[in-house]
Amino acid sequence: MTGPSGTALVVVDLQNDFCATPTARARFPGDPAVLDAAVAGGVRAVETARRRGVEVVFVRFLGDTAHQGPSWRWRDRRLGKRPKCLEGSPGAEFHAVAPVEGERVFTKRAAFDAFLTEGFERHLAERGIGHLVFAGLFADVCVDSTARTAFQKGFHVTVLTECTTSLHLPYDIVLRFMRVLYGARTTTADDPGAWTTPEPVAGAGHGDGPDAGPPAASVSGDGAASEDGSASGGGPGIEGGSSAGALSGAGPAPSTRPAISTRPASSIPLASSARAASVAAVRSRPEEAVCPSPQG
Repeated sequence: MTGPSGTALVVVDLQNDFCATPTARARFPGDPAVLDAAVAGGVRAVETARRRGVEVVFVRFLGDTAHQGPSWRWRDRRLGKRPKCLEGSPGAEFHAVAPVEGERVFTKRAAFDAFLTEGFERHLAERGIGHLVFAGLFADVCVDSTARTAFQKGFHVTVLTECTTSLHLPYDIVLRFMRVLYGARTTTADDPGAWTTPEPVAGAGHGDGPDAGPPAASVSGDGAASEDGSASGGGPGIEGGSSAGALSGAGPAPSTRPAISTRPASSIPLASSARAASVAAVRSRPEEAVCPSPQG
């Protein structure tokens, strides 16, 4: 039995408070050019999806204290965090790209996971969507949270590697985690296969279970690839088992994008040096591949 076959691009939290304000850029731990490149990639992904007739769904975050639960408020007090993307503020507005007529917007209220928003899952079901393609911020926070739930609910997951980046964890490790745990395809927006639902795997149904791992083709057959809560509580390596053990079986992750490592996944060090390598690669990109810094 096969599930829904439609594809949708899910654009996560491309909002000023995450990628455009001075505070957002100062909070990002790497070269701001990496952040700009991810935003520019997200814009291109939206253009590509529209050109291909693929549905585009926007997800945004509102962090007002009125939306926060007790644990969220306790965390913010303990860590000295200020709420982001306040309702009606410039920081909550979309950055660089915005929905056009007919494109749906779903709002996360002090939540990472788009499936916690009212109507998101119902909309996908009504539209016959079974494959979600992700772009936006951040790979190790809201993109991961939503992709994790999507996989558990039966959706195929594709992450566009040049259209996101990570905030807390090394980017290459985040991508490998998604490939191994969710069977995610990590590739680029110019890959035609990114926009199609994966073919059923021969022999599916045998060896299923939480320890079975993804089909081999899901791990080694794809190219490599990233709203901020400024917390990694649900991020890769925190839940779902030991990330170090799970990642050791990941296969190669070829990519034509310079920001993504082309080494075999098993040789990528589990350390912050992965981000340093990614930052160095982005600095070598042509200037036209990077969005100009926003004014103000």
